[in-house]
Amino acid sequence: MESKKSIVKHIPNLITSLNLVCGLLSIIMMIEGKIIPAFYLILLAAVFDFLDGFSARILNAYSDLGKQLDSLADMVSFGIAPALLMYYYIKYSFLLHQSGFAIETTAWHEIIILYSVILIAVASGFRLAKFNTDPNQSFTFSGLPTPASAILIASAGLVLFSPDFPESYRQFILNPYLLFVSTLVLSFLLVSKIPMFSLKFKDYKFGNNITRYVFLLISVALLIIFKVIAIPMIIIVYIIISVTVWIWGTMK
Repeated sequence: MESKKSIVKHIPNLITSLNLVCGLLSIIMMIEGKIIPAFYLILLAAVFDFLDGFSARILNAYSDLGKQLDSLADMVSFGIAPALLMYYYIKYSFLLHQSGFAIETTAWHEIIILYSVILIAVASGFRLAKFNTDPNQSFTFSGLPTPASAILIASAGLVLFSPDFPESYRQFILNPYLLFVSTLVLSFLLVSKIPMFSLKFKDYKFGNNITRYVFLLISVALLIIFKVIAIPMIIIVYIIISVTVWIWGTMK
């Protein structure tokens, strides 16, 4: 019986390790130039990140080791890997808009834009450290959760590099200056103190969970209408709703 309990308590850590494996494989895929698998691996890492917390709650298998392992896995999958993806987007955008683009001959401001992606990794590190030291982030997060940031970056690429995505839209979005601003905004949201709602329910009463139910209804509608394209849209809706609720609350 004791041996069985010992095995069960390690199940969440095993799932967390799969999150880490996906993050590492995503980075390897980017190095190998296989960008599409890199998108899917980050999204799969997010699934494992959800499952490890879910299994820990179901099995009552919380541990300090699991908490630290989870943050280390998240730093790789949702901090470093998305930063590298954003680097790829910005570099691709320069190649798209400038024939013969090369790092050696690029202007200083373009270098700043290109390496601004480091902010995403650093901000993710701060976000994860803040989460580990703040016991009050169960039903409301302080700042944008790293998985949400990573899902937005990865799913946006999945849409942008789809052969069915209109070329005119792709060229508009893959603008280095727009991507630079997006990097700064995401980095700010990660380290900000703006409260972002979680999808954990204390109870299922509509009055106590209006924000969550509205978000879920919008998300389902977007998935039905837009399918895969809806994934980055859902994260943007999540951010907009969280910021709107925060601003509304401060104005009361």
